[in-house]
Amino acid sequence: MLDGVLFFPITPFASDDSVDHGALKEHLEHGLQFKPGGIFVACGTGEFHALSLVELSDVVTTAVATTAGRVPVYAGAGGALALAKEQVGLAEAAGADGILLFPPYLVSSPQEGLVAYVRAIAGATSLPVIVYHRANARFTEASAVEIARIQNVAGLKDGAGDLDLMARIVRAVKDELAGTGKDFQFFNGLPTAEASQQAYRAIGVTLYSSATFAFAPELSVAFYQALEAGDEERLGQLSREFFHPLVRLRDSVPGYAVALVKAGAELGGIQSGHVRPPLTDASEQDREELKRLLAAARALLG
Repeated sequence: MLDGVLFFPITPFASDDSVDHGALKEHLEHGLQFKPGGIFVACGTGEFHALSLVELSDVVTTAVATTAGRVPVYAGAGGALALAKEQVGLAEAAGADGILLFPPYLVSSPQEGLVAYVRAIAGATSLPVIVYHRANARFTEASAVEIARIQNVAGLKDGAGDLDLMARIVRAVKDELAGTGKDFQFFNGLPTAEASQQAYRAIGVTLYSSATFAFAPELSVAFYQALEAGDEERLGQLSREFFHPLVRLRDSVPGYAVALVKAGAELGGIQSGHVRPPLTDASEQDREELKRLLAAARALLG
């Protein structure tokens, strides 16, 4: 079972566009000092969409070696069915502790097709699988219950932002699994999840992915501690001075949910490199604004 702040690292690229494993190791070691509850490599923030099978395997290998069992390591998989099955096999062979399953490639499908997609990929690995509810993989209460029954499906991560639906899914899955002894967790997977986590917590979703942890872990941890303590004043300060302005900056350019994280990591001394197309790097003006936001938020912490 996962707990605490979840760390979604970037994938640093060198000037020749290869994965910079030295920078990745440094990035992971820095994050580990702040005691995340789990590390999710080669996922959304890690540009899963742009990695080859070999690169994904190598990134997982580096993460597993660097963490050395200190925290669980999850890896991204998804897209075309055959590729997703290869990805989970490679991640398992590289020593990953679990999988975050992204939606299938482009196509829309009926709910039974989505369930079959999850079942096929979960059946290709013995690792626990967290299913990402977003984009063209949006589940209903009934289909969420179906995937929750799959033996190694261990969680559902919401990237759709429909709190009404998610509240009903949480209730339906909990009722279905009551008395079975099966552990199943729910996650807030919206970009800059801190901005919406108080609302998710109210419907029983206590875990969330923190992209901020990848470039300002002290702010991420401060928010989490305030949330756990019910410190409304500190939550208000951090939201007003950092998380809400960050959301506004993030929403100004498509793809900034990744590009700004890389820019922030670079500002913190990690050789992050560029983002891969079709994403574009943050502009100098927006990097300066991010730098200003970070300074203001860190001043709050003293």
